[in-house]
Amino acid sequence: MENKDFERKDINGWGIDANPLDVPSYPMKNRNENDNKGMVWERPSQQAAHVEILTSNERPTITAVFGTPNPPSGLSGKIRRYAFKFSESSYGHWLPLLLADRVNMVEGLVDDIKRGHFPNIFSELGGKSELKHNPKGFAKKVIVGLAITAAIVMICKRNKKGEEDEY
Repeated sequence: MENKDFERKDINGWGIDANPLDVPSYPMKNRNENDNKGMVWERPSQQAAHVEILTSNERPTITAVFGTPNPPSGLSGKIRRYAFKFSESSYGHWLPLLLADRVNMVEGLVDDIKRGHFPNIFSELGGKSELKHNPKGFAKKVIVGLAITAAIVMICKRNKKGEEDEY
């Protein structure tokens, strides 16, 4: 036990926050007017927005500096705009954003195919590694996928057959 403590003391910076009086960010410290002296800085100039930037409804303006993502577009963009109507502390904000990410992935695949690039989905999803390191899990996924596909095809055929009988 003593050997471990000795080793820790030799680490540069170990225990730096052990004394709360030496740590300016200690959460229980009573703040006073001298705490922030010397920490004055100028706000960066406002970055120009060349694309639509979705902002929190909890902030009156966009931050001075921000990343430049792809502008929201398509169905995923509509879902993102909807999500930003809600507070960042609610599921109404985060769950639609998760859904929008998934929808955006499908939109990206469709765009790739439109441009004539057919993605190698098997490799991009780690199919070779799955087959090598988890063959039982891979087989289960294939069987479940085939069963779902077969069920969808059967339902579609049944619906088509029902429509033909009506005429």
